[in-house]
Order: sequence, then structure tokens, then C-alpha cells
Amino acid sequence: MRWRLVKSAFSRAFGHQTEAPPDAGRLRTKERTVWQRRFWEHVIRDETDFERHVDYIHYNPVKHGLVASPKDWPYSSFHRYVRRGVLAEDWGSRSDIELPETVGRE
Repeated sequence: MRWRLVKSAFSRAFGHQTEAPPDAGRLRTKERTVWQRRFWEHVIRDETDFERHVDYIHYNPVKHGLVASPKDWPYSSFHRYVRRGVLAEDWGSRSDIELPETVGRE
């Protein structure tokens, strides 16, 4: 409910400045184009679930071909995890990263 209220208030205040023309599907459902259509809320269940989602976030720029390794993405919290000794600097540089299929799709 909280996010719905935040998104509604933002859309009313600023949506007209950022909107692209809506497609037929958005017109039918009265969705605004300022928001990403494929957003799913997910409550983190436990420490393992949290770690999997953080891994997903760190590996996402590699998955989408933006960089060869998470360390190459300058905007990532990955660098903080390396400084704290949580992850090795070469984490995600090899092809052995396997994230559960459901992570990032809830």
C-alpha cells in the first residue's frame, strides 16, 4: 500500500513530464508509462534469500552484457562488499555463477 501511494503521488506530480505515449495495453489497464511494467515486490525471507538477491544485483550488469565482471561496474555496491571482505574481487568474473531461476523474478 505504501509504494502504491508513493507511486500514485509521484505520477500525479511529475508523470506528465516523463511519459512516453502509452501503448494499447497500458491504455486498457490505465497504467502510466513512467513506471517499469515488470516490477515485483518481494519480501526477503531470510539471510540466504537476501544474499541471493544481492548476488543477483551485483551480477546483473554482467548478465546484460554491460561489463565483463561485476568489478567493472562503477555504480555497484559490489565494491563495498569487496572492501569489507565479503566477496572476492574476482567474484562473478568466471562463468560458474549460478543464481536460482526465481531470484529477480518474484
